[in-house]
Amino acid sequence: MSRIGRLPITVPADVEVKIDGSVVTVKGGKGELVHTVASPIEVNLEDAKLSVTRPNDERLSRSLHGLTRTLIANMIEGVTKGYEKKLEIIGTGYRVQAKGSDLEFALGFSHPVTVSAPEGIAFTVEGPTKFTVSGIDKQRVGEVAANIRKLRKPDPYKGKGIRYAGEVVRRKVGKAGK
Repeated sequence: MSRIGRLPITVPADVEVKIDGSVVTVKGGKGELVHTVASPIEVNLEDAKLSVTRPNDERLSRSLHGLTRTLIANMIEGVTKGYEKKLEIIGTGYRVQAKGSDLEFALGFSHPVTVSAPEGIAFTVEGPTKFTVSGIDKQRVGEVAANIRKLRKPDPYKGKGIRYAGEVVRRKVGKAGK
């Protein structure tokens, strides 16, 4: 049996979980998330504990067992605490500004790059080179942060670009270093 999938998920008192067939709805202080569970997997709620079970040991069932449990646990954590990704900009003249709920980047292009906040995502700018992407959906927060990082990836030669806070960029030696 899956080591992760068989662990029960404890539901906090301020979180409301509804199971309607294969649709799991989690409602908490920060918002509401909905997930449709794949067909062979079943989710049961008893005594403020969620248990994820699989009917058999087929390859598909085994692969979905731990995944489903982790996705539901992430939903519960998202509606209670939320998720955030901190990013920083390195480079001369590179900066970020908040324009309402959107971000405007100066990344060495001939024009400023504007990124609008999707639904459920919030941006906070801590300084001209530091900002945070936050929300309740872990997958969406990571995707938005990755798309922003894609605007100007960290350069391996000079280290310039947008990177996650604490990310280590491996530096390469240029032509002169033999």
